[in-house]
Amino acid sequence: MSHDKLEKMRTAHGFVAALDQSGGSTPKALRLYGLDETAYRDEAQMFDRIHEMRSRIMRSPAFTGERILGAILFEQTMDRDVDGKGAAEYLWEVKGVVPFLKVDKGLADEADGVRCMKPIPDLDALLDRAKSHGVFGTKMRSVIQVADRAGVDALVAQQFELAGQILDAGLVPIVEPEVDIHSPSKGEAEVLLAAALHRHLDALPEGRAVMLKLTLPDVDDFYADLVAHPHVLRVVALSGGYTRDDANARLARNHGVVASFSRALTEGLTAQQTQEEFDAMLEASIASIYAASVT
Repeated sequence: MSHDKLEKMRTAHGFVAALDQSGGSTPKALRLYGLDETAYRDEAQMFDRIHEMRSRIMRSPAFTGERILGAILFEQTMDRDVDGKGAAEYLWEVKGVVPFLKVDKGLADEADGVRCMKPIPDLDALLDRAKSHGVFGTKMRSVIQVADRAGVDALVAQQFELAGQILDAGLVPIVEPEVDIHSPSKGEAEVLLAAALHRHLDALPEGRAVMLKLTLPDVDDFYADLVAHPHVLRVVALSGGYTRDDANARLARNHGVVASFSRALTEGLTAQQTQEEFDAMLEASIASIYAASVT
């Protein structure tokens, strides 16, 4: 594992850019970017369009390691080039941004108020491929819809079982047990989640650390103990459907937590903008998210 990447993720100021929309969320991301279904013929062309959008973001002068710690990539993005380099290599070697890879294959059906991850076949082979591209860590998402102790415990257990496999491979996992912002029992779910996370973190062997990607909590600084936990490298927050302004305001009230926004990062960017307009909008977005992340 690169010591430089580890030190950056542990100590530097900034936030993590989530550029990892997958097959299910890509059409919506493209619509928000000003490209409807008439902009592509089939799935292959759809992924071409989203790669063009991500490349445009990565190549922008606003997008550098001065304010962006890391970026989470979709598997197809890792396999493609940006300016003649592999996307992950481009992020680190050109921009100074630590590359992560989304490794989950989507959500299983709801059970006990949660949606765990579908099985991830050939995960070890994917992790080897990620390492060959200089990827530092991984991300995997599951979702808590209501406060159900059995469901939350099962979901967190699955996250940490996979985290162990990822740590064994020499990568740092981002554990993402998202709490749905529309949950009727969001606050209670966060209490159950924090307890489950503490149990699993306390059981990690000496020298092992994960990152946590969490929904912005109802109670400010609710995850302060997790931010300070010796087995937590960093706590990052997802925007979860909040607008950028709302997400930034909530984030600024949670000290030591930094952003890992996807839709809130790209809000306002469109394919129709000139490069100058696009760069100005992205600059404003990155500046506001950075400011909220350094509280």
